Amino acid sequence: MQDKPFTDVSTAATPRHVREESSRPVFVLTIVSHPTPPRAGERLVLGTLASGHAVAMSRVGPDFVLPGATLGMPLADTFISRKPLLFDSTGPDRVRLRVEEGGTQVLVGDQPLVGAREFGPQELREGVPLVLAGRVVLLLHQSLPFAPSAAGDLGMVGHGQSTRRVREDVLRVADLKVPVLIRGETGSGKELVARAIHQRSTRRQGPFVSVNLGAIPKELAAAELFGAKKGAYTGSTQEREGFFRAAHGGTLFLDEVGEAPAEIQGLLLRALETGEVYPVGGTAPVTVDTRLITATDADLEARIVQGTFKAPLLHRLAGYDIQVPPLRERREDIGVLFHHFAREELQSLGETHGLESLAAQGAPWLPAALAVRLVRFSWPGNIRQLRNLTRQIIIGSRGQGALQATPRIEQELAASGPPPAGRAPEPAPAPAPPAAEEPEATRRKPSEVSDAELLEALRTSAWDLKAAAQRLGITRPSLYVLIDRSPSLRTAGDLSAEEIARCFRECKGDLDAMARRLEVSKRGLQRRVRELGLGPS
Repeated sequence: MQDKPFTDVSTAATPRHVREESSRPVFVLTIVSHPTPPRAGERLVLGTLASGHAVAMSRVGPDFVLPGATLGMPLADTFISRKPLLFDSTGPDRVRLRVEEGGTQVLVGDQPLVGAREFGPQELREGVPLVLAGRVVLLLHQSLPFAPSAAGDLGMVGHGQSTRRVREDVLRVADLKVPVLIRGETGSGKELVARAIHQRSTRRQGPFVSVNLGAIPKELAAAELFGAKKGAYTGSTQEREGFFRAAHGGTLFLDEVGEAPAEIQGLLLRALETGEVYPVGGTAPVTVDTRLITATDADLEARIVQGTFKAPLLHRLAGYDIQVPPLRERREDIGVLFHHFAREELQSLGETHGLESLAAQGAPWLPAALAVRLVRFSWPGNIRQLRNLTRQIIIGSRGQGALQATPRIEQELAASGPPPAGRAPEPAPAPAPPAAEEPEATRRKPSEVSDAELLEALRTSAWDLKAAAQRLGITRPSLYVLIDRSPSLRTAGDLSAEEIARCFRECKGDLDAMARRLEVSKRGLQRRVRELGLGPS
């Protein structure tokens, strides 16, 4: 990621009362979309609302400023009226927006605002999209005050308080020798955080080795991580260095550490405690000077309860714990992230004039309706999904004057999102009884699930493990345990290369069909397909 400075972690020279005041949330307007696209991310702090003073905003003022910058400018769009919109506070965590007759047309999401509208705590925490004159999209939300620092952005785009908190964590731990555990949903940028730690550490001149532990077949994991002597196992025709030794003097990043088999967990624990590794087939330990950073999207504490993860290993891995927020919790960054990825994609297409040359008074390059849908979407795939969707929109809009989403993308964006802001909340309907053929399972113990019931649930769910776990009424970690212990089920790691290759040809690379035929999880099968170089499905 990219962009501006962030909160300074040093508070020693700051008076206590000032620190306490600066830690109180304030109301902020952040630009999501503007006819001048690079203005995404600029913000106006409505700081006077806390003291009972209203803020008047029009096209001529006040100034919107990038966090950390000293100079800014008003919205300056001639389609926005000089007659101001008025923001005031009706309580410590409530904001009211008033629109005067004949002033700027305002939509709250996709609903016209007439007169006044009050926004409560939950809406402000999630962020309220405001569309001005059909051209400028602002997000009204709460944030901690921005305290500039000279430390830089650490390669991360965004100015939201959760993004700044991650930067602070990176600075706190970067120069230490302790292992770091990075937690966060898939696609949220955990490897980017690991690289930032490495680049700010004393090991920055050493190697940074990144390994997806979940993609390594469990029978090869020990050799891949710790090395192997020649002839240590069938097919071992030369000595293997291993990732720990490859990262000597630098940093080893292990993603999906929650997927480590039990025997690998024990070896990782020994390596952390002694600084030594035993190559497979070797009799003498090898000393390594490698800092270990791990990442997971799994609930390791739950896996400890289930008996699939060792508690001592978690305690050693989490010398310092960093939580990377999902994108839905940093919606104020979506506009600047979209602009960043769009600029990268345009440069890769050779269209370098791209965003910077657009006329400020022309039609908005990012239509307001599309910007609102981007802000409202729940982003289950996080930043990785946003990058991919941005690429598709850019490529699908080549030759057009403005961006446009294909019907498929429109459907995807409409599939997951909060209810439209601006509508009066409707009473929740009474829950309908579940369909007889598909009863909603209540939470129960894994020991209550029979092997036959487990197999039936997996087949009915087309080997979608999340859906199968919900059907059985157990957690996904519990489902993994049941699959591992089942005498009648295999995992993707149990399949031979020949069996996978044959099924890949017969199913023409359709992973869903392959998962149903081979009766293994699609996610695990996808890893094996990549490892075997069979290409994308």
